[in-house]
Amino acid sequence: MASRTRRHGAARSAREGVRRRRLPLRLLLPLLVLVALAAMLMLRGYVHSEILADHRVQPPAATDRVPEKILEGGPVIDARGGRTESLSVPDHRLVLTFDDGPDPTWTPRVLDVLKKHDAHAVFFVTGTMASRYPDLVQRMVDEGHEVGLHTFNHPDLSFQSKKRIDWELSQNQLAITGAAGVRTSLFRPPYSSFADAMDNKSWPVTEYIGSRGYITVVNNTDSEDWQRPGVDEIIRRATPKNGDGAIVLMHDSGGDRSQTVAALDRFLPDLQKKGYEFDNLTEALDAPSAMTPVTGAELWKGKAWVFLVQASEKITDGLVAGLAVIGTLVIGRFVLMLLLSGIHARRVRRKGFRWGPPVTEPVTVLVPAYNEAKCIENTVNSLMASDHPVEVIVVDDGSTDGTARIVEAMGLPNVRVIRQLNAGKPAALNRGLANARYDIVVMMDGDTVFEPSTVRELVQPFGDPKVGAVAGNAKVGNKDSLIGAWQHIEYVMGFNLDRRMYDVLRCMPTIPGAVGAFRRSALEPIGGMSDDTLAEDTDVTMALHRAGWRVVYAENARAWTEAPETVQQLWSQRYRWSYGTMQAIWKHRRAVIEKGPSGRFGRVGLPFVSLFMVLAPLLAPLIDVFLLYGLVFGPTEKTIVAWLGVLAIQAVCAAYAFRLDRERMTHLISLPLQQILYRQLMYVVLLQSWITALTGGRLRWQKLRRTGVVGAPGGSVPRQRSQSGDDRRPVA
Repeated sequence: MASRTRRHGAARSAREGVRRRRLPLRLLLPLLVLVALAAMLMLRGYVHSEILADHRVQPPAATDRVPEKILEGGPVIDARGGRTESLSVPDHRLVLTFDDGPDPTWTPRVLDVLKKHDAHAVFFVTGTMASRYPDLVQRMVDEGHEVGLHTFNHPDLSFQSKKRIDWELSQNQLAITGAAGVRTSLFRPPYSSFADAMDNKSWPVTEYIGSRGYITVVNNTDSEDWQRPGVDEIIRRATPKNGDGAIVLMHDSGGDRSQTVAALDRFLPDLQKKGYEFDNLTEALDAPSAMTPVTGAELWKGKAWVFLVQASEKITDGLVAGLAVIGTLVIGRFVLMLLLSGIHARRVRRKGFRWGPPVTEPVTVLVPAYNEAKCIENTVNSLMASDHPVEVIVVDDGSTDGTARIVEAMGLPNVRVIRQLNAGKPAALNRGLANARYDIVVMMDGDTVFEPSTVRELVQPFGDPKVGAVAGNAKVGNKDSLIGAWQHIEYVMGFNLDRRMYDVLRCMPTIPGAVGAFRRSALEPIGGMSDDTLAEDTDVTMALHRAGWRVVYAENARAWTEAPETVQQLWSQRYRWSYGTMQAIWKHRRAVIEKGPSGRFGRVGLPFVSLFMVLAPLLAPLIDVFLLYGLVFGPTEKTIVAWLGVLAIQAVCAAYAFRLDRERMTHLISLPLQQILYRQLMYVVLLQSWITALTGGRLRWQKLRRTGVVGAPGGSVPRQRSQSGDDRRPVA
């Protein structure tokens, strides 16, 4: 019995393990989107002859293995069922043939001219073009013309295996079936010429094509219109002598065919007056039609193929449009960042600049803390070293690791500990606000350390009575690891350079939770810190803008925070940030239609935030998608140059941001790798946030694992303590 119980328990555990290992929907949806996008791009590459294309052309070869009656026969070669026959068009009958189409520009014009003069023709279409422009193939059939196969990708079949030949024929036939619901028995090899040009390389292909049930159609009158020799010359070359019948080669695709269209409009009536008839091939030969209707599964298979190709065309066209949009946004953002951040730096650094009277009165510093035992001592010690008078309130939000006891045991003056049941960061901050003695309140995270001058620098903008909140300069304290270095670049370039720009535009979207200051008199009318969103710092900043307060950036108010040290923790943090930002934008959407300060923020700030913080990052992966596409399918050199150009622009912005923040440039060594790896993670996080928002999902607060690696400052930059044991996990 015990053995059976253990077996059942093991089986149940195994089943539960399988369930636990099942890919969650939030990861499955981005993966499916990525797979679908890759499939659409692959399909587009195939249809545009960027995949499996072979542009080799066989040089002339000997003709001793080609039957004499083929070399001296007509342009219609029938090798079906082992036959070796050739046919010619009767006198005073011309079969106009057009290769390489259909083309969206020139094929309709050719069809218009043929219809105008009541003439029929044969269009040898490629599968790539027929798949992309099925309506034109349908029009050909509807107007009495015949269509023939010209392969799918237009390769020289003498280089190809029988398997590849079958593939070219079947895919070409599939495209025609999907476009017009018919099957054709006519075939024209790419790069073909007259029957007497058949040689030992092309003849075996013709025999094999015949064994597959197709009639090979070459020509005996070449207009050479592809050379664009002029209308008169095209007409002269296309006109047979002595009233002979002929199969005339022309083109309705592959370049500018304006001369072909013009020549056709003169050629048709002139030869009709001379007694010529312009028929399709089977009409000219008085034979049964070469086209037969297709029904059943084959028809739906063809329609499905055309549908997928059309979908891939529209999707990739949309991606190209999106790439243009993101290119404009990225370049526009970089230009604005460089221009406006420079203006901001010159303004606040000019000699004699003051926000107003110096702010010297004490301020309250709120430290919401939940299980910050490894960090809280460093945080409080850094505040005690402040050169500005402060009271410190540590709000312990139901910690289970003794955070509150650690602070109480320090026995520091002007440091109070408030305990509460776990209710979340906004509730902890509001509890601290209710207990603050002073009007100016500084807020920071429990894993952050301040420099001695941070509080003083942070509160000086309140000398301007219009300022309601101030954003400090948050920096990564644990940048000695690769993932930390990447976040360091992001903080300096992406966050602080942005804040300078938004300061000048007066629409700063976020006071960072790690280092920010508020007037309590500004927070109270808007209800304090809101728990409506997961980005309470963004939410309250937007609310202050709408209430008419100015929000500014203090570049010298530096705070050193512990950034996530594993991919999983980074994912959790950025997922919350992205989703919370979307929530805040949606919450304050009515500002767009309101008047006064709220309306100004709604019509200036919200569009900027939506474009640069939501839309641009969402579309930014297109740069990398097309980079990969260009590397695989070409043009490779232009693609690499374009991507390096984007990287160069980012490098210039990053170097400028590092210069403004007086950071060492050596950290930028990892910038190219950041663009290849780190950015991709941010893309997926944002996509997951979009999916969560669109599906109405809810995201809870997630506590990041802390190590206490950012020590108390011993100068302008805090020292970093070495850790032992497994507190610091590798990036992977």
